[in-house]
Amino acid sequence: MRRIVSRNTAAILTVCFCSGWSAGQTLKPRPVSGTEDNDSSRSSRGTAAESAASPLVMVPMSVEAGTPIKVALDSEVRVRQVGQPIHGKTTEPVYAFDKLLIPVGTAVNGKVSAIDAVPKKVRTLDATDGNFSPHRNVHVQFDELVMADGRHVALQTVASPAPDGVLKFVSANETEKKKNKVEEAASGKIGATKQAIRQQWSDLQKQIHEPGKMHKLKRMALAELPVHPQYIDAGTSFNAHLQQPLDFGTEAVTPEALINIGAPPPTGSVVHARLVTPLNSSTAKKGDPVEALITEPLVVSDHLILPEGSVIKGSVMQAQPARRLGRNGQLRILFHQVAPPNGVEQKVETSLEGVAVAKGENLKLDAEGGAQVTTPRTRYLTTGIQVMLAASQASPDRDAGRGGASMGEAGGGAASGASGFHFVGMIVGIAAHSRVVSAGFGSYGAAMSIYSHFLARGRDVVYPKDMAMVIGLGTREGGKGASGF
Repeated sequence: MRRIVSRNTAAILTVCFCSGWSAGQTLKPRPVSGTEDNDSSRSSRGTAAESAASPLVMVPMSVEAGTPIKVALDSEVRVRQVGQPIHGKTTEPVYAFDKLLIPVGTAVNGKVSAIDAVPKKVRTLDATDGNFSPHRNVHVQFDELVMADGRHVALQTVASPAPDGVLKFVSANETEKKKNKVEEAASGKIGATKQAIRQQWSDLQKQIHEPGKMHKLKRMALAELPVHPQYIDAGTSFNAHLQQPLDFGTEAVTPEALINIGAPPPTGSVVHARLVTPLNSSTAKKGDPVEALITEPLVVSDHLILPEGSVIKGSVMQAQPARRLGRNGQLRILFHQVAPPNGVEQKVETSLEGVAVAKGENLKLDAEGGAQVTTPRTRYLTTGIQVMLAASQASPDRDAGRGGASMGEAGGGAASGASGFHFVGMIVGIAAHSRVVSAGFGSYGAAMSIYSHFLARGRDVVYPKDMAMVIGLGTREGGKGASGF
């Protein structure tokens, strides 16, 4: 859904464009259009006085309902009951028009709003795998912002899980190409933006009380027990969608500040955006429309070019669904039009510079905005170990039959059992003193590993709604770009 900052702001921009305030081809501010006057000998002093007397435009500083506020938990939460408090910090800034309203790192308070019951079928299947504490879906909501000056701002939100990884960028070896001076300047600006994002994320991570290595190892060991508590890790990210708009008053803006809105973005411009159209390589078709909203204003040399809420449109250029034998999906999108809120669309060359991905997604971007899921090489090691364990239990041990189980038999049985049925399998493998039982567990684990890593359907590229993106704008010299315009 296309979002406009507000009806009043849209009306202001409409008046600006209709009154001759539409941008020219340069970034230099032009004088405001005056009243019809045939006296061409008006002095520059008179013109300046008239400009100074121009009434200020009052722009509402509000955040529309439906806007997602990105929040990451700043400490671990053990799930106990509905209503228990949770705390987090905002991971992305929130703007209105051209003003920062909610900075990164703003404290957010919330609570656990619901804990879903586990279906009987799921509980039974998990029990067969040695897990008697199946994962429960936990719902949270955030209801208060604590601003840097101590103000408490009430929220009404519905939170949903969000990617918890940093923006992923094109690999350096894919950008090492011969460039002219304009392209080198553009690459430098984009590189600086990437570095700033990484630094911003790094600074935020320092504010989040992430557990140490020993704590993580304890949590992993605890999770292998048949009965174990459930935690929400520190750093877990959510999209807190506003149910009611946030009102931060109004801001006085001079008419001159609106002159360059909608001007062609200069080469090397970079904008932050969030995806409005969810995409999946299994269902997307070539030519499908794609839309995103610019979340941070584009300001060049103190001139506002694109305010927050500007729309950027594009289409799917390529979509390949995942297939059997572990073949992963592919997805390529291209944005080719941009427009300020309620403004005139213009064609523009773009490049997809980065997307927010969840940890473990193994998503790779190429230099032309294409994305593909890569398969980690650890699958060979994992499968090899499980096959080796199964084979070791099928071959006789030289110590077998000498007055009880040898250390090799006990250790092999435990490892094979764990390979197939985790902690329960390990205990049974040790207690059963049976090579047949241990070999059965090991064979099951090896077969499942081979199927999931090499025979099953691969993974699709998924771009969820509200995914954060970094998009490069601006026409480059040297002919047509990827968009063909």
